[in-house]
Amino acid sequence: MTARIDLTLDCTDARLLAGFWKTALGYVDEPPPPPFATREEWLAQFDLPDDDSADDGAWLCDPDGVGPRLCVLKVPEPKTAKNRLHMDVRVPGHGTPEERWERIRAESERLVAAGGSVLEVFDGHHVVMADPEGNEFCVGAGPASA
Repeated sequence: MTARIDLTLDCTDARLLAGFWKTALGYVDEPPPPPFATREEWLAQFDLPDDDSADDGAWLCDPDGVGPRLCVLKVPEPKTAKNRLHMDVRVPGHGTPEERWERIRAESERLVAAGGSVLEVFDGHHVVMADPEGNEFCVGAGPASA
């Protein structure tokens, strides 16, 4: 049996970052674990400090159940350096290299409109971007057969 992974992003504004990544990946809010009806109810079972709230975290999932879960958690310290691990957002589709590059450019423009920023463009291959809190990720094409 293989292990599955979850990805966790530290942040200062969990709602902002969760909204961006839902837009970027097509993810949705993950339902709370059974038997809980809400995240607030689930969190109440833990002995959390009074200043913690359900808005300090977001749990996202691929609606098709294929991709890893994404946890977005508020932390007190700011981001200080380049990520050692980053995500690659892969745009799907067939076509010529020029057609794939056009889809990559369109996706990076869509993510800029959602609050991301372009850090560097590698013409014809991929775009290095940052989410609204500066976490780096790349936008590129999936495999040529995708």
